[in-house]
Parts: sequence; C-alpha cells; structure tokens
Amino acid sequence: MIPRNRQLSRPSYPYLTMSERRKPILVVDDEPRMTRFIRMNLELEGFQVVEAHNGLEALEKVRTDLPDLVILDVMMPELDGFETLEMLREISAVPVIMLTVRADEDDKVRGLELGADDYVTKPFGARELVSRVRAVLRRTQGEGKPEEAILRIDDRLSIDFNSREVIVEDERIKLRPTEYRLLYHLVENAGWVVPHETLLAKVWGYEYQEEVHYLRLYITYLRQKIEQDPSNPHYILTERGVGYRFVDFREKQPAKAQEEDT
Repeated sequence: MIPRNRQLSRPSYPYLTMSERRKPILVVDDEPRMTRFIRMNLELEGFQVVEAHNGLEALEKVRTDLPDLVILDVMMPELDGFETLEMLREISAVPVIMLTVRADEDDKVRGLELGADDYVTKPFGARELVSRVRAVLRRTQGEGKPEEAILRIDDRLSIDFNSREVIVEDERIKLRPTEYRLLYHLVENAGWVVPHETLLAKVWGYEYQEEVHYLRLYITYLRQKIEQDPSNPHYILTERGVGYRFVDFREKQPAKAQEEDT
C-alpha cells in the first residue's frame, strides 16, 4: 500500500525529446510475436505504436494514422514488403525501415531503390532497433531550407526546396526523402568537398559513417535525375577517396567532372 503523503512519480524517458514522444510509429509484420516485441520496446522508450498485419492494412493505416515512421517487414503473404513499399511511395514520403531475415545485398539495394530509408536484418536486438528508429527520425525531421524557395543553379537546373523537387530543363522531378537530404547538404556546401563520413552522418546518422555503399547508391540516383550525362557528371563531382563536391554555381566557373569511385 502506498502512503497517502507519497506521490507516484511519472515514468521518465531521459533520452527522449518531447517531440519524439509524440511520434506515432506504424509496425507492419504478420508475425504477432514480432509486433509485440517491437511494440513493447518502442513503448518502453516512450513512442506511440500502431500495428498493421499485412500490406493493405498498412496502406490504410498510413492514410488514417499519419505515422511519422513505418517499420515494414519484407516477408509477408499476398502483398510483400517490397510491393507494399512501392505502393506506399505513391501516396506518402513517410520514412520506412525495412525488416528482413536475409542479409542479401540485392534485397537491400532493391528496398533502397524503392524508397526505403534503412534496413534491419532479423534477428535484431531492441537497442539496435531503437537506435535505428531514433536515427531515421533525427535525419528526417531537421533539415531547414535556404532562403530562396527555388534555387537556380544554371539555365538547365533549379531546386524547389518547398516541394522537394528538381526542375531539369523545365521538367519537375520529385526527389525521394533521402535524395533530397543528400542534395540539400551538397548544395549547402557548394564548392567544398564534403567527406563521405560527413555526408553519411548528416543524411543517415552517425551510426552509418562506414556505410559508404549507401552514399554511392544515392549519388547514382541523384545523378540520374539531374545530370545530362550521369557517367560524366557536371554538378555532383567525385573527389576520389575523400567525398563529393557540388559544383560552385555561385562562381559560374566550369568544373571538370572527375572519375567516379568504384
């Protein structure tokens, strides 16, 4: 029995910000034990959790619950995680962490190409999952915008920071969230070499500073969208073994593209 003069203390989450506590996270998995495990550990950290048990239910939950992050299992019956993600990206840019039992790099590349923000391989520990969730939320919430809503690079290329689109030869091309964040940080440092580790930390989080293949893959995606000849880039230049540099459009000086890392 609790003495009358003693007040119950509220649970505290010392490592969770007030804004994080309000983030609804959608967990999509057809295995009840897995959804219970994820729910329990995220709720212990103060997150709100909603569940879906198949792809169609997940798409409906995204519309009705407006989650700020989706944890999506790959191996589901009928509509698998890849198909769900592809349909999800037609209606939402919500960050997505994929769960898979396979560590196959092809699966990871496929997920990233479809618009996933991160990958976690089963089995995984609670600490790893929570760390990944925090990292994705951090990097998808905080980017500001330059003073110009539309930044003109040259006669061919402009960037619309309101709609997160690039305008290439008068055609608007939508950027995926990770593509936008990467382009933002490159343009913000135009004319300067940004090391691999810095871009990975800014775009993916400090836990990803060794994941250079993530960076190379998304540099390829960006070049395919903005470069006239992606194999001979003009805007996003490679500094071999160091990082990448966005051409200094403010100086209006032609820059010679360098050979891509392999």
